[in-house]
Amino acid sequence: MKRIGILTAGGDTPALNATICGAVQQANALRIEVVGLIRGYAGLLDARVPHVMLNPLFSSIPELDPCKGGTLIGSSRTYVDSADTAMLDMVRQHVTRLRLDGLVCIGGDGTINGMQALADILPCVLAPKTIDNDLGLNYLDEPNEWTRTPSSQAPGYLEQRRRSRDHLRLDDIINYATPGFATAVFVVVQMVERLRTTAESHHRIAVVEVMGRQSGYIALGAAYAQPDIILIPEVPVNIARLTQHVARIYEQQQNVVIVVGEGVRTDDGQELGAAVASRDPAGNIRYSGAADALVQLLQESLGDDLFAETRAFEPGSSPLFGRKVGHTQRGGRPILFDRFCATQLGGKAVELLVDGRSNEIATLQYSESQGFTFSSIAANKLRDRWGEIHPREVHPGFYDAERLQLSTLGMEYLKPIFTRAVGADDVEYIRREVFDAGCLSNRYQSINTDIRKRIRYL
Repeated sequence: MKRIGILTAGGDTPALNATICGAVQQANALRIEVVGLIRGYAGLLDARVPHVMLNPLFSSIPELDPCKGGTLIGSSRTYVDSADTAMLDMVRQHVTRLRLDGLVCIGGDGTINGMQALADILPCVLAPKTIDNDLGLNYLDEPNEWTRTPSSQAPGYLEQRRRSRDHLRLDDIINYATPGFATAVFVVVQMVERLRTTAESHHRIAVVEVMGRQSGYIALGAAYAQPDIILIPEVPVNIARLTQHVARIYEQQQNVVIVVGEGVRTDDGQELGAAVASRDPAGNIRYSGAADALVQLLQESLGDDLFAETRAFEPGSSPLFGRKVGHTQRGGRPILFDRFCATQLGGKAVELLVDGRSNEIATLQYSESQGFTFSSIAANKLRDRWGEIHPREVHPGFYDAERLQLSTLGMEYLKPIFTRAVGADDVEYIRREVFDAGCLSNRYQSINTDIRKRIRYL
């Protein structure tokens, strides 16, 4: 293997450059050229195929910095359609002209689907990324738990999950954590801590919405900020029970902080944040706001009497308020845990190509005896019998549905990730660079400007 390509696809995460850096460093050691494909699969489909040499003379270009968030080679949500033979023929021509012997794709489940379409053209492997931490399996036989029954509504069937295991061991987990997850939690924890002081000072109820359409891992990680209530998409919310819980906590401490995953739903199946029926470019439901919807429901169910003492003589503003953490979870400098795991997974992906693997995923594994190790799994192992990859959900053992809090096992799951997740250099960076006087006088220097000077075309 003399030359490989690398691309990033789907939404950005803080650890993409670190993954690219790990792949390039491993390629340098093995004397393999690395071609960065600009804008993911969209670049590969472009007639000119914009690309950049990431390691000329087997030396990494200076723009490749694992401490920088985002991706220096750009990303898109364009994917390759396995049924489009004309598109695949075009890709085959471009791969041949680029003289690629293999391809590393960095992304999530959508990227896997695009990668599989290319695996018949050249060896392809995936280095995982997603802040949602939903790429992987709680245990190996999990995809087989999905069933389908005929339905009159589109798409013509109803999908259900029949869980076969109520208990989980941490070393059963396939791909323990994905790069980007730890940094997203780091951002969320800081925001929740800051909103707590506002809620305390003004005797208010704060509802903080975090990302996670179908998987509540970020909300779970927010437990480090000590929110009073955590709501995850996997466990439907009973509004009456929630109201009682909120009222009890408010009477005790005169403030409540609730963290809610954006995909949370009520026990009648209604998705709180999906009041507006629109979809993003990837086809996912575009949520209007679970926090705002929950604030509205709690305002109606709690009434005014609860706040009669603490909010007396206050203006008419609501004692409840909602905030979205939003895209800040996906951006910025990755913390130490993400940088380390991302670089190792990038290097592992290159190893898989050199070993002759294809349609395989590099994974992060954990066991109490060995700590974190790096392995791989065939991409098809993540698919159900109909070929679909489901987002990994928070296992019921990680969440206490009665207390609306992290469970004991959930604590044990998070500790290996976050106990040493932040490095000394992460803290030093804030002191040394964030408030550097040069930031006041100099414009932001975009990586795109430098990379454009390096782009080549077929």
